[in-house]
Amino acid sequence: MSLPRLDTSIHLETPEGTSIELHPAGLLSRSVAFMIDELIRWGIVAVASIVFGVAGAFGMGLFLVVLFVTYWLYGVAFEVLNNGVTPGKRNQNLRVVHDDGTPVRLPASVVRNLLLAVDLLPSMYVGAIVSMLITRRFQRLGDLAAGTLVVHVSPETLQGRQMDQEQASQTTPFAMSPAEKSAFVDYLERSSSLTDDRAEELASILAEPLGCAPGEARRTVERIAFGLRGE
Repeated sequence: MSLPRLDTSIHLETPEGTSIELHPAGLLSRSVAFMIDELIRWGIVAVASIVFGVAGAFGMGLFLVVLFVTYWLYGVAFEVLNNGVTPGKRNQNLRVVHDDGTPVRLPASVVRNLLLAVDLLPSMYVGAIVSMLITRRFQRLGDLAAGTLVVHVSPETLQGRQMDQEQASQTTPFAMSPAEKSAFVDYLERSSSLTDDRAEELASILAEPLGCAPGEARRTVERIAFGLRGE
């Protein structure tokens, strides 16, 4: 069960003139998500220490590789490949995004995860806690440096996107111009930051040539956009 939100809404205006609303996650929900991810990391490291512990110096070398990958690339891999959602964040219905509402990309994810070492200072992540408490958008130092936010999203949005990614097609049902393809992909990148009514309204416009059944426009547009983004 996710914890109550201790946050305030942020309203942004996109370059296309669309208004989006973000709900930055507060200290409590982020702490729970972080601890879940830490338990997963510890579990991986513990298993690796047992498996490689019997292999002497060679095993120790492999263990150190696993340790490095687990602590420095765990967050990057999930954030970049899973639309900003780690297992801990999924449990709390959170997602990492850029501070303009767009999905987090590799450079920003690398920066925010590498700076976990700075957030740790002076001890027990005091730097991260203080930073989140004094910034309006609850950003830790890594977020400030990378230009990212951790935001609340609805469970339905997380589940729907996972289904669409699994079912995404690499082809489109009709010939599309580059501008039309760009519109579909741009919609996908911003839809999670829109209200449900606004997202459905924009999807209905994009899906008009498809003749979608009522209520199916958003799912159809996102499925096509996932395919386009995978080209």
